[in-house]
Amino acid sequence: MSLINKYDSLKEKYHYLEDQLFNPEIASDIEKFKKINKEYKDLKEILIVFDDYKNTLENIESSKLMLKDEDEDMREMAKMELEELQKKEKDLENKLKFMLIPADPDDDKNVIFEIRAGTGGDEASIFAGDLYRMYTKYFELQGWKVETLYVNEGSVGGFNKLVLEVVGENVYGKLKYESGAHRVQRVPKTESQGRVHTSAATVAVIPKYEEKDIKIKKEDLRTDTFRASGAGGQHVNKTESGVRFTHIPTGIVSESTDSRSQLKNREIALQRLYLKIKEAQREKEQRERTEQRKSLVGSGDRSDKIRTYNYPQNRVTDHRIGLTLYSLNKIVDGDLDEIIESLRMADNMEKLKEIDEIGR
Repeated sequence: MSLINKYDSLKEKYHYLEDQLFNPEIASDIEKFKKINKEYKDLKEILIVFDDYKNTLENIESSKLMLKDEDEDMREMAKMELEELQKKEKDLENKLKFMLIPADPDDDKNVIFEIRAGTGGDEASIFAGDLYRMYTKYFELQGWKVETLYVNEGSVGGFNKLVLEVVGENVYGKLKYESGAHRVQRVPKTESQGRVHTSAATVAVIPKYEEKDIKIKKEDLRTDTFRASGAGGQHVNKTESGVRFTHIPTGIVSESTDSRSQLKNREIALQRLYLKIKEAQREKEQRERTEQRKSLVGSGDRSDKIRTYNYPQNRVTDHRIGLTLYSLNKIVDGDLDEIIESLRMADNMEKLKEIDEIGR
């Protein structure tokens, strides 16, 4: 389908959504109204760019006609104008292709956000604490709300493990690229010789699904409750608050002891189970493709090294896209926009290649 043909179908959908917003039945259903209103606003943005694109195409045709003018000055002016318009046409065409990439339906979801100290002993716990402060500042800049579900502090500062719930607009859409192993290179506070050490912490970002989104048959699910062992963070579990789910058809297991509340642990464990099942399905689909692209959205596998924070050189490197920035001081203060936007653009480029290959 050409872009112009696409415009006609989108315009038709836009008017349909506009009518739906004035439908009393839709207006009385808050969730449905919010969903349609968002789709309507997103579509409006695309159509504004489309109108500019159509206008540019019309101006190109006018300039081509002017090239046939008898006046040499008019022809020269038309030639210059045509060059500018053709560049604008290409830019708008590329912009539209990106805007028309199907959105990830999970992007609007809130998340369960976990940070865990990895290799490196006490320094790894301290680094986990640094990541927590970095992300907290980023969450504040985004206007998101944060609830702490579980805290296990390190012996000399920082955290061994921390679980948060992050609520707001487009939370998963912005945080989904953060899952994986984060590595730090610096001189630890405990190092007397001034040597640079490498430590690690891991981040897992789990989209928070609503009950209606999780389509798992009850008979396919085995539920076990148990008492959490160990220190349990800042408390000791004296009741069976831990919850473990087993998905019988696939054998996938998920559990949570992150909260004192069994109800909250059920919710977290179910989110993790659903994500694992979705990941297994996605991996199967990718294996079946002839040309499989490597998604930048990690599986949450803690062995996936995604980023290095080098303090001596004030450098941050994202290994997935080869991005290096010499602004670590700003990044650890929550200025993650450039990294996240670069990852989003790289991911969209891969998606665009895949769409073009299918369209050939």
